Parts: sequence; C-alpha cells; structure tokens
Amino acid sequence: MSKADTGTVHETVEVERKYDVDESVSLPPLQDLPGVQSVGQPVEHQLEATYFDTEDLTLAAHGVTLRRRTGGDDEGWHLKLPAGDDARRELHEPLGKDQEKVPLPLLRLVRSQVRDRPLAAVARLQTRRVVHTLQGADGVLAEVADDQVEATALPREGRSEGSTMRWREWEIELADGRRDLLDAAEEVFRATGAEPSVHASKLARALGQQLPPAEPGLPRPQRKGTAADVVLAYLQAQVTALKEQDPLVRQDAPDAVHQMRVATRRLRSSLATHRRLFDVDRTTALREELRLLGGLLGEARDAEVMHERLRTMVGEEPPDLVLGPVAQRLDVDLGTTYKSAHGKVLRALEQKRYFRLLDSLDEFLADPPLAEEAQGPAAKVIPKSVRRDLKRVRRAVKEAKRARGTEAADPALHEARKTAKRLRYACETAAPVFGKRALKLEKNAHGIQQVLGDHQDSFVARQLLRKAGVEAFGQHENGFSYGRLHALEEARAARSAKKFWRRWKDFPAKSW
Repeated sequence: MSKADTGTVHETVEVERKYDVDESVSLPPLQDLPGVQSVGQPVEHQLEATYFDTEDLTLAAHGVTLRRRTGGDDEGWHLKLPAGDDARRELHEPLGKDQEKVPLPLLRLVRSQVRDRPLAAVARLQTRRVVHTLQGADGVLAEVADDQVEATALPREGRSEGSTMRWREWEIELADGRRDLLDAAEEVFRATGAEPSVHASKLARALGQQLPPAEPGLPRPQRKGTAADVVLAYLQAQVTALKEQDPLVRQDAPDAVHQMRVATRRLRSSLATHRRLFDVDRTTALREELRLLGGLLGEARDAEVMHERLRTMVGEEPPDLVLGPVAQRLDVDLGTTYKSAHGKVLRALEQKRYFRLLDSLDEFLADPPLAEEAQGPAAKVIPKSVRRDLKRVRRAVKEAKRARGTEAADPALHEARKTAKRLRYACETAAPVFGKRALKLEKNAHGIQQVLGDHQDSFVARQLLRKAGVEAFGQHENGFSYGRLHALEEARAARSAKKFWRRWKDFPAKSW
C-alpha cells in the first residue's frame, strides 16, 4: 500500500481481495504463506459506516464508494476510486462534526460524476472486524480481516427501506507485501470453501438489485460498420479521459491539466471534422463550450510549458552569462501565472456551466443526434472527413509559404500547426478501421504538429522574455541575459521553421 499527501486529502492505494465465506468456516493457518514469519495477535474492531451517493446511485454505478466510518484505526471519511486489478485509490478526511456533510475536498473529486446533484446517505453498515497482521522480515506484509457484516439499504425517493442483510467475508489487503502473496492466500482460502466475492464492495452487496448496471461501452468500430460507430467510439473515449482527468486537475497532479486539455481538444476537433454526421446546432453548442473550457486549461498549460522551457534554458547557460536574478524572476512570474490560471480552472470546474457540459456530452453519447450521412458505411464516409482535413492543412501551408519573410509568418505557421493537429485527430478516429493507412498519415501530421509546436512555443517565449527584460530594467537589474535568451529563441524558431519546410517536402502528396 503506497501513500501520498495530495493537498489536504491523505491518499493511499489499496490492493486487496475479498472472499465470501460460510459462518461455520474457521480462518485457515496464515503463517505458512510465502514470506510470512509470524502472525500478530488478532485485534477486534467495531465499525459503523454510512455510505453516501446520489438519488440514482451514480457513484456506486461507477464503482466508487464514499463513506463516513467510525471505529478502527482509520476512522473518518473515505473515498474509494477504482485503480485497476485488485486496486483502489483511497482518500481520507477527518470525521468532522457534521455527520451528513461530505467534506469539500472529497466532494470535489467526484464532481465529474455527481456534478451539482445532492449526496445523501444510502446505506448503513455495522461490521465486527477481527484483524490478523502478517509480519515479514522487514515489516507488515498484509492484513487479513475476518468481517461479520450487517447492512441496511436506506429509503430513497420512491423506494422503501430495504431489508437488513448479514454476511461474512474475508479480506486480505497488502501493506509491503507483493501481489504473489494474494495469489497464495487465495489458494489457501479457497481450500476452505471460500469463494472470491462477486461484489466489488460491501456497499454493492448491500444495495443488491438496487445497484444500477454499469454503463455499456460502445462496440468496437468495424470497417463494415457505420460512420457513426467509428466517431462515437472515439468521442466516448475522450469523454472518459476528460472525466478521469477532472479529479487529477483538482489535485494539481503532474500532467493532468495537459491531459484534460488534450481530451477537450480532441472532442472539439472531432465534432468539427465529422460535423456532417450530427445535428449542427447540437455540435456547434458543444464545440463552443469545449472551446471555453480548453481555453482555460490552455492558459494553465502554456504557463507550465513556458516555465519548464525557460528554466531549462537558464540552467543550460554558462553561469557568467546569467546576470542578475534571472531564474528567480522567471520562476516567480511564471509560477504566479500558473497558479492564477490553475485557480481559474478550479473555479470553472465548480460552476453549473461545466456540469451542464458534462451532462450534454453524456446525453450526446446516449442519444446521438445523427444526420443521414452518419448511417453510411465507415469505409466511404470517414475517408471523406479525413480528406477535408488534409485539404485544410495544405491550404494553411500554402498561406504560410506566401507569408514567409513577413510579419504574418509566425501566425501563419501557427495556423498550419492547428490544422495538422486536427488532421492528426481525424486519423486517430479512423485508425481502428483503417489501420496502417490512417496511422501513417497520423504520424506525418503529428510530426508537423511537433515541429510547429516548438516554433510556436519559441514565439510565446520571446514575448515573455521581452516583458521580463523590460520589468527587470525597471527594477534596475541587468537585462543582458533576457536579450541573450531572446536571441537564442529566435535562432531556435528559425531552425524549427527550416525543419518544417524540409519535412513538408516529404509529406504525403496523394489524397487519402
């Protein structure tokens, strides 16, 4: 079990397995499990937990549990999020005085699922837990819990209170042990008649048939399928990515802003590329909302990129050419810019406008507003969309060629970069059904995007360096280093532009 402090929320990664077991079965000997040198004396706890969810059990449907538990060594509020096989991220907050008010740090981490809907108690569990600690040579390998559970589903609108359920389960949770310990324990447990639990959590078992079914994923698109199948599968993947990054952005996790921005851009770009497949009013409204969200994420991401870029440049300079507090000034300026931009993102993620965007995306996927062309065969319709984006790239590059040597050169190359990115995303959409053909064009578009991305970053860096140099001069500091860095960026931009024109010569000439 690994631990981390994320803001005010304490986080662990829980790796465990659960087993259903008959009341009459005794816990088998545990000291013979691999690596176990001794088993601690059993410790008994009386646990009382209240689980919270929306009226329609949105969290439970996504495998998420949110509870307030008293008793045991870790009493408090617990939020558990799926994290792969046998694993869940568990985040903790203190009990607090209000038994019905979910702590805001935890509530924010499930906003992408519950949005602005209220949370209320949906089940209460009482557990008699007996814990056995498995000791290894260097510490605790795992804990085995023998739980006697009594659970009651609480009444919700239109539903009477459920009957009380009772069951017994064993649970083994890793501490410093390896996963092969779980496999060995499973063999021992099953020899007694215990079976792996069919329920992901105690709450899922308590809710029983009230638990909503998991949202069905879209079928894998086929070349012989419809164009709608291909595009909707891609859109669903991006909506999922956006929601997954939401809590990470709120925690300011590394690269989270970037990944959420990418998902937002892919959604917006795909809706534009394939706009003929859907109702134009619906897609126009979604694209505008995604543009606004992407813009806020872009401010934070650009500050992040510039900070790293300029910090690296200063670090690579000979010390005698760095005159004055250059690194400190850039750190403060860009650090402040990022903090301010990230704050704007966090405020936006708490607004109804964002929640309604998520609702609209869900509704779009659940009941897509398909146009007639969407029902056409993917093999014919999708290439048309890709070709249109390919033509956009060629037109933009043609304009950039005309602008060479003028003040319009940098903006023109930036526009070419944006069209290459859109083409890249169009090829990503097509890849599941067109394979290598789509991937080859995607690779070429991505290469252009990267080269011109460096060119654009250089353009932005020069504006920042000029501004920093002026401010430094106003504070009676030496502006030499800012001018030098500016000149280095000019040279870097020239190399990027030259590299782009070389690559463009090798760009596929044939229409897709």
